[in-house]
Amino acid sequence: MADSRRASSLHMRQIQRMVEYQRHLIFFLLCLIAAFLLTHFLRGDDFTTAQDYVLFLLFFSVGLWFTEAIPPFAVGILIVGFLVFFLGSLEPEGVSAGGQGLDVHKFVSTWSNSVIWLILGGFFLAEGMRKTGVDQDVFRILASRFEPRPAKILLSVMLATCIASMVMSNTATTAMMVATLAPVLARTGDQGPFGKTILLGIPAAAAVGGMGTIIGSPPNAIAVEAINNSGLLSYDIGFLDWMIFGVPIAILLTLLMWMALLRKYHPGNAPLDITDLLAKPERSERLVITTENQQEEIKLIDGNRIRKRIVIITLLITLTLWLTGRIHGIPPAAVSGLPIIVFTMVSIITGEDVRALPWDTLMLVAGGLSLGLAIQDTGISSYFIDQMAQWSFRPVLLLPAFALLTVILSNIMSNTAAATILIPVALLWPGVHPAILPITIGLAASCALYLPVSTPPNAIVFATGKLQQQEFRFGGTIVGLAGPLLIIIWVSLMRFWLGF
Repeated sequence: MADSRRASSLHMRQIQRMVEYQRHLIFFLLCLIAAFLLTHFLRGDDFTTAQDYVLFLLFFSVGLWFTEAIPPFAVGILIVGFLVFFLGSLEPEGVSAGGQGLDVHKFVSTWSNSVIWLILGGFFLAEGMRKTGVDQDVFRILASRFEPRPAKILLSVMLATCIASMVMSNTATTAMMVATLAPVLARTGDQGPFGKTILLGIPAAAAVGGMGTIIGSPPNAIAVEAINNSGLLSYDIGFLDWMIFGVPIAILLTLLMWMALLRKYHPGNAPLDITDLLAKPERSERLVITTENQQEEIKLIDGNRIRKRIVIITLLITLTLWLTGRIHGIPPAAVSGLPIIVFTMVSIITGEDVRALPWDTLMLVAGGLSLGLAIQDTGISSYFIDQMAQWSFRPVLLLPAFALLTVILSNIMSNTAAATILIPVALLWPGVHPAILPITIGLAASCALYLPVSTPPNAIVFATGKLQQQEFRFGGTIVGLAGPLLIIIWVSLMRFWLGF
């Protein structure tokens, strides 16, 4: 009987796998057909072969990102391979009307782009903090400052998550916080009001916390890279400049979500026992050796304490150099090499840890950068900007339109992919300051919380099985509407204050 059930279960999994393969194949073919049709109807009359290829690739990539017929990082690899193979095989006449060729090596060199190294440095900082427990120390420091009551515990958890997500992956931060709070949730009940607030508050704070710094979320780095490489500003946007835009919004949205969760779930005001969360893990620092005649006590060196100090010092130096970039002139990407060198040199991060880093995110970003270069170099962006310039848009409506469109797209596809699609268009939009729309898009991309699949933190919490899909809609609606509004107001104010 057990064998028949096992065989039936195996057969059902095989059927589900085949259905999934067929669904992905159908979506892939539909994206291919749609890209051909859109290219045919939207191309200009004087388009070159290279422009046709890149326009087709744009529509095809957007479709694949939207439907997830193949993983998002695979789309990034596809973009680079397509550009090198098809554009590299064209004669100069097929690239431009004047017969000027196109250097396809730049599409591969996006892997050495400064934004890649900036994100990679953030990955190393996050992994070093995770391995040494510095990330949990951040939570303990904040939690110890508040009373052990549900509202205050929720606030401390969300603030700690928000702050940690500014220098760590929001995925890693969410996983760490959920694991850390598991004892309290088990004690108070996962399905109770307090458990709901914690499980919904953590992913929300992790998502909006990514707004705070350039390394907090890939769309931030994409926006900064696009602005700085455009040559439209007299100076580059640095690490501190972005924090001026991102940190206040991240904190405000975290506090807003905290108050909204309290009003909806009413977790009560009875004190909770969180001593086990505040207690540091015990580590043996002495070794007692018993011989036949005597006992000897030998003091041991706490290796993790030394590694933790190295991580903290490296983190502080790296953040200081990032924040003072205008003073010393060292590029943020070069500063990112500091944690990479130090952590690997002292074996805080090993080769196995490096292989486990989220390289798929870097593949996606590199592919998006290559696509942006191709759109710009072939003149497609200029063509469509000229076409859109004929439409009568009021500049005051562009900010909310792009912000809401970013939130909508980021809810149904990767926010990195959404930023990759929208930022090149927004950067060159006529009649608008070249930095305002990209910054708005980069920040709004972190406001997608409506679905369990909208962001990795949501997916992690949903995987616990403690929440229903519809429960994410509450926070997704609040952040998805309030986030763009706050972003527009703050970015507009800071534009005048910074002299944009």
